[in-house]
Amino acid sequence: MNPPAALQTPGFAHYGLAWSPFYNTRLALASSANFGLVGNGRLHIVSLVPGPSGLPAINLDKFFESQDGLYDLAWSEAHENHIVTASGDGSIRLWDIMLDNLAIGAWQEHTREVFSVDWSNIQKDTFISSCWDGSVKVWKPDRPRSVLTLQAHQACTYQALFSPHQPDLISTCSTDGTIKIFDLRSPAYATGPGTNTFTNPLSAAVLTVPASTSEVLTIDWNKYRPFVLASGTVDRMVKVWDCRMVKMGDSQVGGVCEASLPGHEYAVRKVQWNPHKADVLATASYDMTCRIWSTMPMGPQPVLRYIHDAHTEFVVGCAWSLYEEGLLASCSWDNRLHIFRP
Repeated sequence: MNPPAALQTPGFAHYGLAWSPFYNTRLALASSANFGLVGNGRLHIVSLVPGPSGLPAINLDKFFESQDGLYDLAWSEAHENHIVTASGDGSIRLWDIMLDNLAIGAWQEHTREVFSVDWSNIQKDTFISSCWDGSVKVWKPDRPRSVLTLQAHQACTYQALFSPHQPDLISTCSTDGTIKIFDLRSPAYATGPGTNTFTNPLSAAVLTVPASTSEVLTIDWNKYRPFVLASGTVDRMVKVWDCRMVKMGDSQVGGVCEASLPGHEYAVRKVQWNPHKADVLATASYDMTCRIWSTMPMGPQPVLRYIHDAHTEFVVGCAWSLYEEGLLASCSWDNRLHIFRP
C-alpha cells in the first residue's frame, strides 16, 4: 500500500473536511489553533493535482482566518465558491473563496459552540446548524436571521443532517445518547414528564432512537437506503439503524439496530457512507485510525475491510470523494490531511 498524499497545516488541528460538490479536485478544511480549546481558527482551501504512484498531490490554495476555532463546514449546493463554517464563539459565517480576508455573511444566534453545519442537497438554498446548547437552526444565506429553531435536545447536539432523500427531514445526535428525526413541516413541541420546560420547550421528533448509553458524536444518512443511518459513539461502537418505522406527524421511540461494528479502541468521531456504494462505511476515531467497513445489509456479518493508521493524533474527519470512487480523505489533530485509496 502506497503512503497517503499528505498536507500539513502547522499550528492548526483539523476538525472537519468536505469535498466540493462542484469540483472533483477541491476540498476545504475547518481547523483550530490549540486543538480548538483557545485561540483562532482557519478555513483552508486545498486542491488536488497529479502526483506520484497514482495518488494526487495536495496543494494549499489559500486560507481564511477566523477569530475563534472552526468546528465544521459545508459547501453551498447552489454557489460553487461559497462555504459556511461553524465556530466556537457561536457564530456562523459564509465565505466566498474567490475573495480575500472577510466573510460575506455572518450570523450570531447560537449561545454556545456551533459544532456542525450541513447544506441541503435538495433545497439548495437552505442549510442547518447544531449547537452545544441543544438547538438546531435552519438558515437561508440571503436572510438576516434563522428561519426556524428546533430545541432538538436538552443536551449538546453534536450534529444535524438533512436527509438526502426527503427535503423536510433532518436527523440529530446528542450527548443524551439519542438519534432523533425531525419533520420541519411540523415543528411542534413535545409534552410530558421530563420533556419540556417553560423557558426551553423541547421540539417534538417524529422518531427518537435510543442509540447508546454514551454520547452519540456522529451520524450519517445512507445515500441509497432511505431511513437508514449510521452512528458513532463515545463507547467505541459504530451501529447501523433501520428507521423505516417513522411516520410523519407522529412521535415514536424505536429504530432497529441492523448491524454493530465493534473494533475501534476509542470514541468514534465521524461516520460517512460511501456515495458510490450502499454498503460501504468509513469511520474516524480518537484511536488515530480511519476504518472502512462493508455492512452488507440483510447478508453476512459486517466486515472490516481496511484500517488507515498513518495519523499520529485523533482522527476527527473522513470524507469520500463525490466523483472518484474509492478515494477517501481523512483529517486529524496531527494537523495533517491525508488522501488515500483503501
